[in-house]
Amino acid sequence: MEGEKKIRPGMFAEEGKRICIAVGGAAIYAAGINLFIVPAGLYSGGVMGAAQVVRTLLISYLHLPLHNFDIAGLIYYAVNIPILLLAMRDIGKPFLVKTLICVTATTLFLSAIPIPEEMLLPNDILANSVIGGLACGYGTGVALRMGGSLGGTDIIGMLLVKKKKDFSVGRLGLYVNAVLYSVCLFLFDVSTVIYSLIYAAINSIAIDHQHSQNINVQVQIITKRDNRELEQEIFRELNRGITRLDTTGAYTNEHSNMLFILISKYEVAKLKHIVLKYDPQAFIVMNEGVNVVGNYLKKL
Repeated sequence: MEGEKKIRPGMFAEEGKRICIAVGGAAIYAAGINLFIVPAGLYSGGVMGAAQVVRTLLISYLHLPLHNFDIAGLIYYAVNIPILLLAMRDIGKPFLVKTLICVTATTLFLSAIPIPEEMLLPNDILANSVIGGLACGYGTGVALRMGGSLGGTDIIGMLLVKKKKDFSVGRLGLYVNAVLYSVCLFLFDVSTVIYSLIYAAINSIAIDHQHSQNINVQVQIITKRDNRELEQEIFRELNRGITRLDTTGAYTNEHSNMLFILISKYEVAKLKHIVLKYDPQAFIVMNEGVNVVGNYLKKL
């Protein structure tokens, strides 16, 4: 992991805002589960899906009178604690703290949001699976973009993202779900598994769309100022390498500097703020979705 950053003015407010947005993502995820997936009798993927399967088996065999309260959220929380403890050395303190907050918030929202006795979209399991997948994937992706996660396979996925350059959190979810839904084939009817798979596929796509750490951005900054403070702040705030090129304008024949940087999409706003602070006239060119081979750091 990178070294700890020095605390700067406004950092606590900025991190507080990111945590609030991540908790909002947890609320959207929980709403998608309780309002669309559970009433339709479907099963989420990953650790949550496994928790739902355990919940169903407990109710079937123990006949627990839970009414519209879903204990899957509590099971989900209990499973996530050991996962966090095992991964805490690799994921770093900021990610660990945000993830713990988000997992706790997810469990609270799952317990607080009432589950309708009937589907919100009656007689349309497909629509419920699609909307539920979009809501859950969006909520999960928002939490990841804010530097946290909703736990479960997201944590393992983030670790693999750092180690494997072409990996994504959504892809790991598909792999895990393939195993989970294979087990579900022996426990439930085929239609339940098919609609759950549709949910899982849409959820995976929505996660990767929101999780902008997966999107590499090539940035070229052309500035006429030879400002080493600009470079130092980029090093300090983004921990990214810079290639500096001497350039000459073909029309004006004036000397300028070109800074070549590779970052992830979620770092773009911070980079633009830094550059324009030192040179409001800088010319910034960005190209998204570039493929990177080599020693490029994917951040949590």
